[in-house]
Amino acid sequence: MIRLKGNVLAGLATFETAARFGSFTQAAEHLHITTGAISQQISHLEQELSFVLFERHSRGIHLTDEGNQLYRVVNQSLADIRDVINQIQKAHHADGEIHLKLTPSFAFKWLVPRLHDFYTQYPDIKIHTFAEGALVDHNDTNFDLAIDYGQTPYIQTRNKSQISLLMAEKLLPVMSPDYMKKFDWNNPQDTSQNIWEKVRLLHDAMPWRHAAKDDEWCFWFKENGLTPLNLNTSRQHGHYFNRTDMAMAAAAAGLGVALARCALVEEDFSKGNLVSPFEPLDAKAGYYLIQHHHSPAIECFKAWLRQQVNRYGCSGSGTCL
Repeated sequence: MIRLKGNVLAGLATFETAARFGSFTQAAEHLHITTGAISQQISHLEQELSFVLFERHSRGIHLTDEGNQLYRVVNQSLADIRDVINQIQKAHHADGEIHLKLTPSFAFKWLVPRLHDFYTQYPDIKIHTFAEGALVDHNDTNFDLAIDYGQTPYIQTRNKSQISLLMAEKLLPVMSPDYMKKFDWNNPQDTSQNIWEKVRLLHDAMPWRHAAKDDEWCFWFKENGLTPLNLNTSRQHGHYFNRTDMAMAAAAAGLGVALARCALVEEDFSKGNLVSPFEPLDAKAGYYLIQHHHSPAIECFKAWLRQQVNRYGCSGSGTCL
């Protein structure tokens, strides 16, 4: 068994060039060395391999059967190596445009505040962001990427687009500091039933396609063991919005309690606009990345998105970080 030493690997590269051109002279011109150097490298390689690669005669050179067999493998391997290098180089010097569709809430609260970091790393990539509707049409292939909020598992698309979970979400009841002071949330003499009967709920009425207008609050109450009577009583005093960031803004204005998604509440918590006496709850839903097209620029943006997600977290203390 031959050990692929450095001189053998170098010789294989020279051999592939000579075999591809079918001439030592043309190979020498391509590699900017002398024909004698090509011939010498091939001879050394044949000695290392212990078989002849070329038949040499006055009219030129021809691959032997062994040489032809080796050429097919080396040629394909070097082609694969060149492709990988090109892909890596393109990733480091990516340019192009990305057409991205997502919900306004996720755009305003999560993506836009982070875009400066992306453009610092990839100044030649331009992102065209479309966030005109509360719901995302994930089957619209006019866009390269879409980010949609939905239940887990996510619904399948009609096309063969790639779907992956970008970020699992947690839910957290939030309110203004003044609104929280209206109720003694930690008073053992009061019960959660009594409090929730007095609280005004703020709903995201369109969390995902075909959702009921109070789906998220129904889920939160059920997961916390509260009875339908408590929910029905609170529901009579609720307000409804078609976007979760609007419900959060209403909560910050003191209108009631919104069920916030932790990924979107970071800035409001840091500024003290919103507070919560509760622990985050697994939403059994999340933000899904739908990919319709491929390009080096798109792959750069996807990698950057996942880097940003890895920096984000929701603590167990009722505050989102």
